[in-house]
Amino acid sequence: MTSASESPLPARPRLIATDLDGTLLRDDKTVSDRTVAALAAAEEAGIEVFFVTGRPARWMGVVSDHVHRHGLAICANGAVVVDLHGGGELVKVRGMDRAVALDVVRALRDAAPGTSFAVEKTTSFDYEPRYPPFQDDPGANVAAAEKLLQEGGPGDGDPVVKLLAHHPTLTPDGFLTLARTAAGHLASFTRSSSTALLEVSGLGVSKASTLALCCAERGISSDEVVAFGDMPNDVEMLAWAGTSYAMGKAHPDVIAAASGRTVANNEDGVAVVIERLVARARAESERG
Repeated sequence: MTSASESPLPARPRLIATDLDGTLLRDDKTVSDRTVAALAAAEEAGIEVFFVTGRPARWMGVVSDHVHRHGLAICANGAVVVDLHGGGELVKVRGMDRAVALDVVRALRDAAPGTSFAVEKTTSFDYEPRYPPFQDDPGANVAAAEKLLQEGGPGDGDPVVKLLAHHPTLTPDGFLTLARTAAGHLASFTRSSSTALLEVSGLGVSKASTLALCCAERGISSDEVVAFGDMPNDVEMLAWAGTSYAMGKAHPDVIAAASGRTVANNEDGVAVVIERLVARARAESERG
């Protein structure tokens, strides 16, 4: 594992895929002026930038002013692709079957008593009474997961894009391992929180698999992609990309999956690498 200043750069990068929280965003959830300039410079150099996040599409206001030509973002850990230029239009939804989500709920209730759940849909976020208090979606329905997921229940016509499971006492990584053992045949499990909060998607749905679909549509191969991340929900994406960077405070699994490292989000670690990419692209253009 090498540092940002030592890591090899791809021969001809065509796309940058970056996580948001803990990666592109500073801890105060802002995008620094340096990073804004680096993103613009990348697109000017002909390198597309994709934001790839566990956030729902409706929480993309933190970066919507910083998209350039393409305007696309991969949200909800790969379950949704949204056009930020098109008023938040969902251009791809890889939803979770409600019956499968119910099976996951039952499996985790048996394997980890005390688990509480929330249901992320394309237009809303609903949760159980015991789920940690949530202030960002004041119009949420509060009921048992079984009711929230049943046919004819709240938001019945809206696709389920993610199930969240919280446990009050288990360790984050311990809960993830337990859940994958109990229900990994039903769905994809990951996490991005410092607490025992799991994010559950449809089987095979991840940041990596949706990024791969989007790249295939554009004729972009994995070795033309540079990716950045910091938490377990980034691991598959970092392993898939030809060149990838773990942030300075990344989870150990992220460090193991990435081909390089950069400095922390509060030190503009993504911008540090992008500046190198752009400088080299300009130098090659001048030589050519």
